Amino acid sequence: PPTPTSHGEVTIREAWQSFFAILQTFLRPRLKCIDGELCLITGAGGALGRLFALEFAKEGAHLVLWDCNAAANEQTARLVRELGVRVHTYTVDLSKRQSIYETANRVRTEVGHVSILVNNAGVVAGRRLLDCPDELLERTLLVNCHALFWMTKAFLPRMKEQNHGHIVTVASALGLFSTACVEDYCASKFGAVGFHESLTHELIAEDLNGIKTTLVCPYIVDTGMFAGCEIRKELRSIIPPLEPLYTVQQSMKAILAEQQMICIPRLMYIPFLARACFYQGDKCMLPFIKNIEMKTSNGHTKLC
Repeated sequence: PPTPTSHGEVTIREAWQSFFAILQTFLRPRLKCIDGELCLITGAGGALGRLFALEFAKEGAHLVLWDCNAAANEQTARLVRELGVRVHTYTVDLSKRQSIYETANRVRTEVGHVSILVNNAGVVAGRRLLDCPDELLERTLLVNCHALFWMTKAFLPRMKEQNHGHIVTVASALGLFSTACVEDYCASKFGAVGFHESLTHELIAEDLNGIKTTLVCPYIVDTGMFAGCEIRKELRSIIPPLEPLYTVQQSMKAILAEQQMICIPRLMYIPFLARACFYQGDKCMLPFIKNIEMKTSNGHTKLC
């Protein structure tokens, strides 16, 4: 029978994974061709989702775009079509399991079998825990974590039949360590990281070496999602919020290199330094929370 893994073994394993990931970022591995592959991107109407769509389009992939905002999703589709790429759009509420399954069936019938799945969609409540309505907390967990299960159950079976595919999970540095006032987001991203790593181990254990996985853990990206967040002054000039295009381009390099994990920037591979970037007496998210509270009081709350 298997023996329990000791804390020391876990630490060594994580250190080795981090070292290997860093090594891959410095080396220049051969990038795979995805021309003609069918790629599904969730949250395609948002800043990162739109950039992912354009980058995959440049590589010749056909696209299926999912978002809860139909207008934003169609805007992404228009930009992609200008590159001469075939694209299909679907309006989906990722907080509803049945909506995911029904739309997945439509995709299989109307478009074909997805071989690249990019789980990019994400939300945050932006409220202090005791001030946050339960439905907003639940929505964060449903979209950021639970949806990963339903998306994978919907599209992995075909990948397993062909032993071919790629599953990308866009998590966060806040899925590796936490900070105050964003309990819902941290919990959901910790869950996303755990889900992705376990899925990766399962595919390896089943010798499905044709199905690749990539976990993306970026630092705060300047998309407006965490507008107002204040990083420690002494670190702000060294590690400012990431530019969205840079984040996606670095992620694409990792995906095409079939890299299992990428932390952006590389500093995020070092837990002590990464935590220092967020901690300001654990108050870095307070301005962000106040910003959301102000928008809410003015009737500008946006859920997705």
